[in-house]
Amino acid sequence: GTRIICDRKFLLECKNSPVARTPPCCLPQTPGVTSLAQSSLVKLEELKERNENEEAMPDQDQFEMDI
Repeated sequence: GTRIICDRKFLLECKNSPVARTPPCCLPQTPGVTSLAQSSLVKLEELKERNENEEAMPDQDQFEMDI
């Protein structure tokens, strides 16, 4: 068989290509695969709220030590 060999520079340039940044136009809309499912959106919002609450709390020691 034929082997296609690409160098590192070419692959890094492909990463920044506009074609690589956009999804194909003919993909079907599948919740959870090609688009976020509604339950996933709710979970994402909950995670964001939880992260915001954790950031607002001051740093606490993981274990309390009696000295």
